[in-house]
Amino acid sequence: MRLLFFSLCLALTLCFASAAWSQKGMSTSAPIQIEADRMETSQEKSVVVFSGHVRANQSDLIINADAMTVRYLGGEVQPDSTTDVPAGGLSRQIDTITAKGNVEIVQGNWVATGDTMDFNADERIVILSGNAKAWQEQNMVSGEKITLYLDEGRSVVERSNAEGERVKAFIYPGSQEIKDDKPPQGQ
Repeated sequence: MRLLFFSLCLALTLCFASAAWSQKGMSTSAPIQIEADRMETSQEKSVVVFSGHVRANQSDLIINADAMTVRYLGGEVQPDSTTDVPAGGLSRQIDTITAKGNVEIVQGNWVATGDTMDFNADERIVILSGNAKAWQEQNMVSGEKITLYLDEGRSVVERSNAEGERVKAFIYPGSQEIKDDKPPQGQ
């Protein structure tokens, strides 16, 4: 019975990240607001590159990073000559979003961090890599890469190839009652 309970807790912890994103995050209809120190567009490549303290919001989903590249489907990005923002704002259909450097994703009580984040809008897959960690309340999983399959409600955590590295999960049964928000020491 105790093994069954532990297995259930572990399965729920590994799925929490994809469930959080699939319910509300990366919606195709909610507007996306992106702020940064600098923005550069490439009409030829249908790309907008944001750099310096980037913060992207969509509903209650927040992504912070050092840099973010948004690639659009189809033709050229047509900037508005007065604002250098693509015509119609950033409302064209997104193909991919890549965030690099100090990536932090927050949605409600769910937080994830890593070195890079890649989002493929068509496949609705998010890949967080480079010392990737995800928390929900007190529960935490970590590995070299976390892949979230948004439409399937599942996630995969992978270890790095370095000797002795393994995927880690810290599960606190009844974690809503725990006040300390730190994983065990040494983690």
